[in-house]
Amino acid sequence: MIINDNILIKIREMKDSLTPVERMVAEYILANTEEIPHLSIKSLAQLSKTSDASVLRFCKTMGYSGYRNFIVSISASLGSMDDEQKDQYTDIQPGDELSTIISNISLNNCKSIEDTLSVIDRNEIARAVELLRRSDRIVFFGIGASGLVCRDAEQKFSRINKMCHAYTDGHSQLTAATLLGKNDVAFFISNSGDTLEILESLEIAQKNGANCIAITKYNKSDLADKADIVLSISTPEITIRSGAMGSRIAMLTIIDILFAGVASAEYQHVKKYLTKTHTILNSKHKHR
Repeated sequence: MIINDNILIKIREMKDSLTPVERMVAEYILANTEEIPHLSIKSLAQLSKTSDASVLRFCKTMGYSGYRNFIVSISASLGSMDDEQKDQYTDIQPGDELSTIISNISLNNCKSIEDTLSVIDRNEIARAVELLRRSDRIVFFGIGASGLVCRDAEQKFSRINKMCHAYTDGHSQLTAATLLGKNDVAFFISNSGDTLEILESLEIAQKNGANCIAITKYNKSDLADKADIVLSISTPEITIRSGAMGSRIAMLTIIDILFAGVASAEYQHVKKYLTKTHTILNSKHKHR
């Protein structure tokens, strides 16, 4: 079960992977959110130029048994959203004042984390923590900005003496996937979920019996379909100017949650490693 579920965020994230008719329903809802709770299924069908059956099918795709449950969820989502936050992420504009950039980037990053909390499945987080605890070895796979998240994960889990490594280029990823075994965790990080090198490595890792965890956009993708555990993020990549800022912040947050989950559950065992690493790093700082 997803807690803090915001159906409007789910619709926004899922929109591009829906059927053409379902997308028509989604686009109408997103463009007219305030009026949706007052519409009958027939009215929504007419306004979105679809049919009653299409609207019902859309509701089921979103995880609801019927239209009434869907409308209740829409109302709850509207009620939980602050008036100032109903507008979506603010993109960076050419010539923006530095004060505007500071404000917009900060708000976007906060919103990315909040929206990710709306789509993340707590049960999947718990399953991932258990797999990471039981693993002999953790291998992180990611390209580009996702590769930076892998490096962060490697640094964190190394501090509690977990055998782990990050691979951030296609060739080394294929080699690493080939050497995985049944007690290993292969951790794939990809915003799109369609990165070719990641999917090739996933296929090899699964053939070798490794447990596969993915962090990826809340959407239908090959990575989301094939991984054993999927940890979804909500990403506001608006234009090329935004880069991968929103997705990176969301991914780093999930890595922090998993690390804290593992370290907390095993604290009596790992506190000596945390103390040792903290002490050695502190001594380095003092001698500089």
